[in-house]
Amino acid sequence: MDIRIKELLDTTQQKYGLDNYYLHSHEIYHDVTMLGETNYFLSMEWFPAHMKEWKGDYNPEGTAVITIDLQSRNYKSVIFVGGKTYANGTPFQNMDFNGVIRWIEAEARVVYGKQFHLEKEQIGEYHFIEKIGSIPVTPGGRIELRFDAEGRLVFYSVYGQFPSSSLVHKENYTLTLQTIEPQARKQLQLLEYPVYETKQLLPIYGIEEIYITNDGTTTIPFEFISGTRERLNIDQVMHWEQQNTELEPFERKEISLLEVVPIEQAIASEPHPDSFPITDAEQAECIAAVEAGLSQLYPDESGEWILKTLQRERGHIQATLRMKAPSNRIFQRKILLFIDVQNYKIINYMDNKPMLDTFDEFKSEGEIAVSHDEAYDKLKGWFELTPVYVYDPGQKKYVLCGKLDCNYAVKATSRDVVELSSLELLII
Repeated sequence: MDIRIKELLDTTQQKYGLDNYYLHSHEIYHDVTMLGETNYFLSMEWFPAHMKEWKGDYNPEGTAVITIDLQSRNYKSVIFVGGKTYANGTPFQNMDFNGVIRWIEAEARVVYGKQFHLEKEQIGEYHFIEKIGSIPVTPGGRIELRFDAEGRLVFYSVYGQFPSSSLVHKENYTLTLQTIEPQARKQLQLLEYPVYETKQLLPIYGIEEIYITNDGTTTIPFEFISGTRERLNIDQVMHWEQQNTELEPFERKEISLLEVVPIEQAIASEPHPDSFPITDAEQAECIAAVEAGLSQLYPDESGEWILKTLQRERGHIQATLRMKAPSNRIFQRKILLFIDVQNYKIINYMDNKPMLDTFDEFKSEGEIAVSHDEAYDKLKGWFELTPVYVYDPGQKKYVLCGKLDCNYAVKATSRDVVELSSLELLII
């Protein structure tokens, strides 16, 4: 065993009181942040000492699953399976809220009130969310801490970037609902909402969540910042000649979800393959690969698909496609193609058509009785515009935006204003 890894294992065992545990397994994996930085992690599984002969396919109750960032030496997660621990020590016994804050600040190296804020708490459990000052961040970080009745740690997790002030473009928030009215009108859409209970498609007018930059000139769709990888926008309609029907059927290749790497790679801090931008040459190769893949998988649908984005994902390049003619349904058709960067061939794909096909038997409910303008007037009093810092890949900074959203919708057949949460209950 590498002496540097042995040192971290020994430190972990001592820090978390794992005298009644033995190391069952460990591995190193890496990922890339949306800032393009490569992180290496040591993941450990410590089994309770009395579980020497464990042969199950899952970790036994009380197992300590611990992950540490090899560069910062910050622990990203400490999880005791089933909320059961055999560790020594009761660090949270009689600890008040201020003590919990001090523990997290020291452990995660973040500052309460500046980088994270309390979201909710209950006995022995705390949830925190990432904020810059008092303003939320997206994609946002989270911190969770739980301990048992004796004050023993059973769950600790840190997720997200928690950026330094140098990565934040701070300014005074100036957006109002009046100044962004043109964007709000565009975001109000007539959609068919599936109601499982009655097997109907309910037409509603609703707002599609979006972020508007503080100067009011640019919008950032919600889906573009929901992931962590930087996307390359393409927006190209795909055309192809019909393939030879005698070709062998497409065969998927498995894509690994966890990227385990050797210690030498971690010590050398090699950049993750996903940290590099997609070059013009790679873009051209990927577009050709998408065209070839679609011609085989969807031979009769030339001209019906738009290649929206390309992004690196787990050592491959992922292509996202949408239908050229979208439907009015709330769930839209989408295809993901995974491209091997060694030979620029499609090796796997995902299509949400099987899920959408379940709505084909649903019937539309009545005639549309509300115009777009009337629906806007009914809903505008319920619109919410809240400040939020959004990561902008172009600037590589967090920029101040207004998040436009609405928790209500207008039933297009009856003119009734309803809470979206009441509709969500209908589709469970």
